[in-house]
Amino acid sequence: MDSILVLSPVEGDGSLSKPAREAVTAAINLSKSLGTKFSVGLWGAEVKKAADSLASSGAEKILGVAGAAFAEARFAPDAAAAAALVKQSGATLVLAPSVARVARVAGALAQRLGGAVDTHVTELTAEGDKVSLTRWFYRQRLTGVLSRAARPWVLTLDPGIWAPYAGASGSASVEAVACGAPASKTKLAGLRAPSGGTQTIRPDADLLFVAGAGWCKKQADGSPHVGEAEKLIGGFLAKSQASLGGSKSMVDQSGEGQTISFMSHMNQIGQTGATPRHPKGLATCCHGEEPHVVGWRFVTERRAVNLNASCGWAQGKADVLYVADAFKVVEELNKLI
Repeated sequence: MDSILVLSPVEGDGSLSKPAREAVTAAINLSKSLGTKFSVGLWGAEVKKAADSLASSGAEKILGVAGAAFAEARFAPDAAAAAALVKQSGATLVLAPSVARVARVAGALAQRLGGAVDTHVTELTAEGDKVSLTRWFYRQRLTGVLSRAARPWVLTLDPGIWAPYAGASGSASVEAVACGAPASKTKLAGLRAPSGGTQTIRPDADLLFVAGAGWCKKQADGSPHVGEAEKLIGGFLAKSQASLGGSKSMVDQSGEGQTISFMSHMNQIGQTGATPRHPKGLATCCHGEEPHVVGWRFVTERRAVNLNASCGWAQGKADVLYVADAFKVVEELNKLI
């Protein structure tokens, strides 16, 4: 019978991230299907606060590796802490949130344990003692269902799939796991703000706002209004706290200085870009071509603004299409907000 461990680093303030709480929910569901219990393994500068938030989760035990050496995200200490927690727990299934700090060490963790690893997991099922998963391949264009005999089996779970655990907090007992921090040449030198001073990528935002290349093209008066577009979009992002995305044609213009200053290739949504999971999405000045729309497959409610009533968004790809001038629409939205 498989045993389950939820493995996660803690946040800087000692709390658990939303993806980590989603992994706890996944573990609760899977443990019920298998008829077994699960444990939790945490590492960071201090893990008591995170452990207390899981006091009523039903975890059999909560293990912790704590210390100043594990406060910052560095490969060597993180890999060592994760391996120590899994070995102490004796777990055969390791469920971890797909966050940068975990993704960096997941492969090394499986290698050190002599097990296997799978990433981008979106579903876990159990039939008897057999555990299967559903995961994405090829930039989330292909999906596959598989199971493995190799154990321990390290699984990183994509965020936005399971509901975050929200049980009552209490006083949890944490079993300290000894782990000597290995020497590391990496040191935190400081933090740098995003270019332009604007934070535009917000994975937890309720709304995804995507700008297409039409914002930078000639408008009805025959002239482009890039400055006005930047002001309107920047104002909307500041007021709504939406996350900013861009079509490939839009971000490609950044190298030519013809796009808004806070738009970069990091904002690209689509076949060769990101596939976010926001509850709502609003596309503006995008034509709704398939390579771009594929990035919207996980957005629950999709709306678009375009002057062309026959654009791709109108062909069943958007829940609502507003045939209007995006400049006027966003200007009015900013007034309403």
